[in-house]
Amino acid sequence: MTRLPFKLSLSAVLVSVTLGLSGCNDTTTTQPTESAAETKMSSNKLTATDAKEFLANTEQQLAKLYEKSSRAAWIYANFITHDTAQLAAAANQEVTETIVRLANEAARFDDLELDADSRRKLDKLKLALTLPAPQDAAKTEKLANIVAELDGLYGKGEYCKDDGQCLSLGEMTATMASSRDYNELLDLWQGWRQISKPMRPLYEQQVTLTNEGAQELGYADTGAMWRSKYDMPADEFATELDRLWGQVKPLYDSLHCHVRAKLGEQYGEDKLPEDGTIPAHLLGNMWAQQWGNIYDLVAPENADPGYDVTELLAQHDYDELEMVRGAEKFFTSMGFAPLPDTFYERSLFTKPQDRDVQCHASAWNLDSKDDLRIKMCIQRTGEEFATIHHELGHNFYQRAYNQQPLYYQESANDGFHEAIGDTIALSVTPEYLKEIGLLDEVPDESKDIGLLMRMALDKVAFIPFGLLVDQWRWQVFSGEITPEQYNQAWWQLRKKYQGISAPIARSESDFDPGAKYHVPGNTPYTRYFLAHILQFDFHRSLCEIAGNDAAIHRCSIYNSKEAGQRLNEMLEMGSSQPWQQALAKVTGKEQMDATAILDYFAPLQAYLDEQNKGRQCGW
Repeated sequence: MTRLPFKLSLSAVLVSVTLGLSGCNDTTTTQPTESAAETKMSSNKLTATDAKEFLANTEQQLAKLYEKSSRAAWIYANFITHDTAQLAAAANQEVTETIVRLANEAARFDDLELDADSRRKLDKLKLALTLPAPQDAAKTEKLANIVAELDGLYGKGEYCKDDGQCLSLGEMTATMASSRDYNELLDLWQGWRQISKPMRPLYEQQVTLTNEGAQELGYADTGAMWRSKYDMPADEFATELDRLWGQVKPLYDSLHCHVRAKLGEQYGEDKLPEDGTIPAHLLGNMWAQQWGNIYDLVAPENADPGYDVTELLAQHDYDELEMVRGAEKFFTSMGFAPLPDTFYERSLFTKPQDRDVQCHASAWNLDSKDDLRIKMCIQRTGEEFATIHHELGHNFYQRAYNQQPLYYQESANDGFHEAIGDTIALSVTPEYLKEIGLLDEVPDESKDIGLLMRMALDKVAFIPFGLLVDQWRWQVFSGEITPEQYNQAWWQLRKKYQGISAPIARSESDFDPGAKYHVPGNTPYTRYFLAHILQFDFHRSLCEIAGNDAAIHRCSIYNSKEAGQRLNEMLEMGSSQPWQQALAKVTGKEQMDATAILDYFAPLQAYLDEQNKGRQCGW
């Protein structure tokens, strides 16, 4: 998604084994002195005591390195210069090289009988690697160069037209959000995908190398390693994802049918047959992953809720700091302790006039304790107000688990962190706005359909895309999809899950998966699918705990100490226990349940059913 992952987590700190190398080729890293446990390991006479000593020494070492790397990254994000980039890259490279070495050392304990806690910590250390490098130095260097080159190809990507005009991705994204010109949209869609063609041979080599690294760590392939992070057998996890998708699919199919019909009215049924797929360039987004930008084309009549949060913030003189304090009050109303004073002293809330900064909203914990911050260039809008609630959700999660060992200072699985932020944002309802004095009267339920439609275009529409990205990658890693089938298989999956197709013929000279950052950037994507399922599961359960008796899309858990206590019990666990146990703290069940999405959007489903009468749905 659009928000950066939280900081200081074993799984988040490493995007790849080479993060930062491209910006700092001359950095020399001093290797730490070998510990007593590591010295013993060289003799292969390993004991459970050696494992515990190794873990204790490693935790201290990583804590220092993480803090050093995070502070360097914070400085770079807030003072973007050549020198701060070099310093951040050097610090990150040191962390990366250390994790690569320690993960391989951890693998040497694989056959030893250990207590459950030691085994879990060792697994966390091994699985911290996203792209495991082979131990062969030449191959590791080759992988580093490939990752850097893929990153550069995406980062420098632009579309230069025949007239010499060059467009950045940001410029193209903005046009695709607002343009309703079929051919203009097609031109931009096709133009951006030129940047990914050169990635194809590089990606193929990367798959071979990282699979070798994963096998050295004891996994069948890199995809199996990624799936092994979820406290269940890798194949069972894949089956679980299909089960969850099956629960949501009827709602998605209804939304797809309605959107396709409305787009047919806009562009003509010759371009959108009633029983066909939707061309990927018409959904207001470069990747057709979220459809909120075409709300005006599909919105119900009389859908205006009668208020605008942006205008309400202005009427009540909310500045950027008041927006943050208002969001903090949401958490304190539930019984959470206030954020430390340093949060307000050290965070970035507005864009400075004198320097370049990264404005992308993100939440940080720099010292694994209580140095909590957010980094945003806040705009006084309703969307940003919800985003602040989301980011503070990350911060309160980070603080809740800071008493755990470093290995467990992360969310229960990588979907939980984003889900918590979004769960809180779901409570920014008209009722909540009235409670805090921004809104005088709550609109009646007849206005809910427009609000639900807008949300569904982003959240429900995203779910199959969130699933298929890693479905493609896992099959690539396993060899089920061969290099000769990369593009064909990508579009087969997009048709299967999304009912979306390429607007023009594509061939194996193209590499359309590479046009999505997370593929060349090697960022696992299943976390976003899980977050979209979990946020509604959490929200429904917390509303029940809070004693809500209204429809759950109207529920806010603001002021509920009971909901706050149950939520905090889960957050404090970090990843110390399997995510199923953390889930049960809030929902009472150890299995995710996507029917909460159906409950939330039930009024919209009824509306879509009425609209789709007489239409031929499906593809």
